Amino acid sequence: MTTLPVVLVTGASSGIGRACVDAFLAQGARVIAAARRVDRLELLHDENPNTVLPVAMDVRDRAGVTAALAALPEAWNTIDILVNNAGLAAGRGPVHTDDPDNWDRMLDTNVRGLLNVSSCVLPRMVERGSGHVINIGSNAGREVYPGGTVYCATKAAVERITRGMRMDVLGSGVRISQVDPGMVQTEFSLVRFDGDSSAADAVYDGVTPLLPSDIAEVVTWIASRPPHVVIADVLVYPTDQAGSGKLARRKS
Repeated sequence: MTTLPVVLVTGASSGIGRACVDAFLAQGARVIAAARRVDRLELLHDENPNTVLPVAMDVRDRAGVTAALAALPEAWNTIDILVNNAGLAAGRGPVHTDDPDNWDRMLDTNVRGLLNVSSCVLPRMVERGSGHVINIGSNAGREVYPGGTVYCATKAAVERITRGMRMDVLGSGVRISQVDPGMVQTEFSLVRFDGDSSAADAVYDGVTPLLPSDIAEVVTWIASRPPHVVIADVLVYPTDQAGSGKLARRKS
């Protein structure tokens, strides 16, 4: 009997993470769905009791991440693909007036969180000579826009970490990739605007944004390449976008 591949997705309770869970399940994988919102994970498990393992995880908590991954059942502890998706943007003001707590949330989640999870998964991948890490970055890591100084810096760090990680595992058989989405309609803006749904919805006025499933399709395509092929990085925009703040808004 062939063992189904195991995929670990962080930030799996919504948005791109949830879409990646669904996409990998559709391809016949088993998925470790990791996130802080356990209630959503349990619903996901109820829908897929044999192929989804819910894991409560705050990627910012290194000790918690280590403990959660060390406690995986034997049938799940060989992770073939890691999708480092957990991330957020907090605050939107100039850096000299922004709340430093916002900086900490972004640095701890977007940068340290990615490292915390990767440091637990990568050693075993390198040891057995196979595995794939796919980091979800952002077009914001390639350019800077007003009000996004620290967020853009965290996503630029993801790009540097991804490139360095690829060099560090060179020759091991482990593949390292990155996907940089542009505007995607998720809870991202709702979080950034502190739950103000009107302000979050206004971000997408007159624009047809990407859907989480669009990015999940790219992620699963990258993961499905033959072992001798690594898609190093992919930048994905909706047709109505050509960069941060560069949008073609249609009048209603």
